[in-house]
Amino acid sequence: MDAERLLGLVAGHLERIGAPWALAGGFALNALGFARLTKDVDLLVDESAREPLLRALTEDGFAVLYTSEGYTNLLHADPTLGRLDLIWLEGETSRRVFAGCKELQGPGSRPIRVPRPEHLLAMKAAAIANNPDRGIRDHADVQYLLRLPGIDDNEVRGYFARKGLLDVWQRLRRPG
Repeated sequence: MDAERLLGLVAGHLERIGAPWALAGGFALNALGFARLTKDVDLLVDESAREPLLRALTEDGFAVLYTSEGYTNLLHADPTLGRLDLIWLEGETSRRVFAGCKELQGPGSRPIRVPRPEHLLAMKAAAIANNPDRGIRDHADVQYLLRLPGIDDNEVRGYFARKGLLDVWQRLRRPG
């Protein structure tokens, strides 16, 4: 997968649309210093961009594999562009997440916006709550994020508590 090329393509569309967006998933973790392999690019995108962005991406050759209220998964026939997961944010959540983003180096040293680690952890908590098997798969990601300097432990605890995952939060925040 050529993540730099994929990001350039999608970023161009989003800049024309004027919608806020940020990198999430494995590439966001890489930008935060955690070396992790990933097979797709995950982006947070403001809901206002859904229709024009999906129209542009399908014109570029992407096929929509799955879509729901908060998520769209796409695949390009060209394996170098590969899979793209879009997580749609709206309202206060969108404003808060995008306001807290900072610019870091992404794939190919491309400047990229990345959400606060607390917001990435909120997404991890939601993913684990929706699919408990992810708890095992996301274990190292969550531990890394929980140990970043300056993390607001109480904020993160709240995200895990709202998903009924306080036991997971307590287990993963322990050293080792």
